[in-house]
Order: sequence, then structure tokens, then C-alpha cells
Amino acid sequence: MTKNSKQDRVLIFDTTLRDGEQSPGATMNHNEKLEIAELLDEMGVDIIEAGFPIASEGDFKAVSEIAERSKNAVICGLARANYKDIDRCWEAVKYARQPRIHTFIGTSPLHRDITALSQDDMIARIHDTVTRARNLCDNVQWSPMDATRTEEDYLCRTVETAIKAGATTINIPDTVGYTAPRESADLIRMLINKVPGADKIIFATHCHNDLGMATANALAAVEGGARQIECTINGLGERAGNTALEEVVMALRVRNDIMPYSTGVDTTKIMNISRRVAAVSGFAVQHNKAIVGKNAFAHESGIHQDGMLKNAETFEIMRPQDIGLSSSSLPLGKHSGRAALRAKLKDLGYELGDNQLKDVFVRFKELADRKKEVYDEDLIALMTDSTSEAGSEHLKVKFLRVICGTEAPQSADLTLTIDGKDFQTTAQGDGPVDATFNAVKALYPHNVRLQLYQVHAVTEGTDAQATVSVRMEEDGRIVTGQSADTDTVVASAKAYVHALNKLIVRRQKPVFNAQMSTSK
Repeated sequence: MTKNSKQDRVLIFDTTLRDGEQSPGATMNHNEKLEIAELLDEMGVDIIEAGFPIASEGDFKAVSEIAERSKNAVICGLARANYKDIDRCWEAVKYARQPRIHTFIGTSPLHRDITALSQDDMIARIHDTVTRARNLCDNVQWSPMDATRTEEDYLCRTVETAIKAGATTINIPDTVGYTAPRESADLIRMLINKVPGADKIIFATHCHNDLGMATANALAAVEGGARQIECTINGLGERAGNTALEEVVMALRVRNDIMPYSTGVDTTKIMNISRRVAAVSGFAVQHNKAIVGKNAFAHESGIHQDGMLKNAETFEIMRPQDIGLSSSSLPLGKHSGRAALRAKLKDLGYELGDNQLKDVFVRFKELADRKKEVYDEDLIALMTDSTSEAGSEHLKVKFLRVICGTEAPQSADLTLTIDGKDFQTTAQGDGPVDATFNAVKALYPHNVRLQLYQVHAVTEGTDAQATVSVRMEEDGRIVTGQSADTDTVVASAKAYVHALNKLIVRRQKPVFNAQMSTSK
């Protein structure tokens, strides 16, 4: 890779814990947020947007603890353009080694109409709120929400105001994924050339993927002069998601010949954090997803396989090891010991303490007794299921037996542990899964709409584990749950209960209306 000068360094700003968590159903609990933040910090992300402190007490506590625990990254909190938000944000991030306040306001005609502010009134609001933030913190980022649909002259005026008020980073969001790569680059160039003081600050880009161009737009913005990319792990985010961290980082690495910019990200940690974010968010990575998808390094065509056997570079532009993916998928079995399991899990990116290993080893042995061979994918599903159950404080499946077949009625005999006490019932339904869900509803009454029920086999064979995903909605709150088991009905019950546990947590957080939107 070409060695780059300091001026060619591109900062990676990860907003998985803020914009990513705003994906419908992607709520993470407190410990999951701390874990993801630690992984981001370890992999060399420059700035971590840890959350939106004013949103809830839970968000405030998570941002505060992440700020206190961070070892390397700048810790950033989001705030709307008002003193209350900004003060609360500062209280959350102020103990970080490197704190940042990120404040924003919608500047396009559509957003000015919503806020009922004239152009002059908005300029005054920008000046006052950025000044307030800068008086509290030396590191201030400002964003004109919906910048790509804001009139150029007015956008220049708002950016100039924010710079004069003390902003050190100006982020240009493509809030609705409307722009195209050439426009993205031209917009950054225009601001750098026209706005006084633009040479003294860092321009950033924040692209949404509504038209599938988020990564292309982000890289084009860098070509135009931006030196910070806002992104998320797996492209998580509202609607169609955001620029994917793994895509921009690997694009800059692989095509360094035409994009001579460097990042500080340790790419060998990409697969581990991708899997963890997928697990805790409940959003599975599509198989053909660039970089981290299951098929990203798979070759089925005879021509491709022949080429790979002769020279891997014929059909792979990067090595699996570059992103932390083991090139082998050697199975373990029921005779494998703790040392082999620990080594394999380490290869997959899981560092376990002795107590954790002891618990996982028991689960592994149970799985190995049911399966002839346990593959990498089985272990990942096992770890995902372990972490899912670890957060199930309120509800837990203790016993399940179903009666199914061609003769009706199908029924489920279920024992559910609710806040430490066991409750049992038998329910009927249209098939074993429906009967099981009805039994859960009988023991823990709730009124939710099941949006998605999805099953896929982790590996091949009739003894494969089934990973079940469930998405449910209640009063505008959307949550997802996942679980894996060789018994599909058991996995279904655990996934449903996992989603309910998330919903219980979600009920403690407010549902934001349009006025509270933070999709930049």
C-alpha cells in the first residue's frame, strides 16, 4: 500500500450506536452498546458517535459510560440545535479523553418549513447553538441536515456561520440518499472554494443508501476534499441504511492506487465486529453483502473454482484474512476439547474468559451430541444465541414440547420463566410454531403485530441448526429477536421471547415524532 502523507488521512466516524440503532428494531441494550463501542475503539475507529444523550436516560448513561471507558477514539454525542440538548450532550461526553459535541439543524426548504424559521432566524439559531457548544467543548461538529437539497448559496451561508461560531468539523449529510457521486464531490469542492475559513476545518460526509449509492457518494466526497466519512457497521441505519464502514475502508485499501488515502482501521477486526453487530441488532447480513457477506469469498462456478485453485487473485481482489476471516472452515466434533474450542472461537473473533468458555463449552457439547460435525457457522450461531439469552432478564423459555403432524389440533406445552418464576400452559394453533407463539401470549399477554418470521439453515444437512429471526411492532416500536437451535420450533420460541425482552426495554424509551427526527 502506498504510504500517504498526513493530509491524506481520512477519519472514520462510526455512528452504528446512534444512526445504526435508529434502524427499526435495532435497539441495543446497555451492555451491548458498551461491547460494540469497545470493539470500535480497538479496531481504530477515529470517532464514535455513541448516541443521542437527550433521547432517554438509558441513552445518556450509555454515552457517559462509553466516554469514560474509551481509550483511543473521540467520543461524540448528538444534539439538536437548542441549549438543552447541547448541555445534556456535554454532560454525557465530558469525561472522555477526547469529547465531541455534534449539533445539527435541517437547512433545506422542506426542513425550514417544519421548523417555521426564516433563513435569517435559522442563521441566528446556528450561530447561538454552535457558540454554546464551542464554549463547552473544543471539538464541535455541525451538520446542515438535508444539505444535498439545500440551496447552494444558503448552504454556504450556514456553513460559514457555523465555522465563525467555532465548529471544527462540518458534516455534509445526504440525509435521504438523494445525491449522486459527481454531485457529492462537486458539493464538497464548492464549499471548500467558496466558504471563508473552509481551509481551517475538516469536511465530513454522511450518506444514506436509499438509491444504493452511499459508499460511492462517500468516496466521491473524499475525492472532492472531505477528510471524514460517517458510516456504520454492515451499513446499518434508518430506511436503506448508511455508508458501510467495511466497504469504504476496504475500498480505500484495495484501490489505494487511485484513491491514495489512509485510515487507521485494523481491517482484520472487520468480520468480528460485523458478526457482533448483526447479532446484537438482530439484523442478519445478506449473503451477497460486499466484504462481510457469507458469499463474499465463496466460489461455486467451475471456471472460478479452477482459477482459485491455480491463483486466488484470479477471482479475489482481497484476501479473506485481510478482514479477519479464516480461510479454513474445519469442523469440530463431540470429542473436541476446551483448548480446540477456545482456539477456534479466537479465530472467529471471540475472546472468552474462563467462565464464559465453560458455559459455551457446555452448549457446544450439547450441540455436538446432536450434530456429527460443528462448523464455523454453527459456532457463530451458538455464540449469537448465547449473547441473546444473556440479555433475557424478564422472560426465558424453560421447557417446550409440541404435538404436530397431519392430524389437528397442533399444540404446544410451554413453561416460561417470567421474572424468576415459572408459569406453564398448553395452547393450540395452526401448526407447531403458531401454537408455541399462542402459548407465549397466554403466559405473557401482549398486543403486538408480528411483522416478520424467517428461518434459515446455518449449514447444510438435516441436522443443521436453524436460525430464526422475528420482528414485531407495538405502538411504533419495532424490535427483532434471533435464536438458533437444531430444533426449529425451539429456536422460534427463543427468538420470539428474545424480541419480547427487547420490547420490554424499548417501552422505557420514547417514540420520537417527526419533530424529534435525527436522521441526518
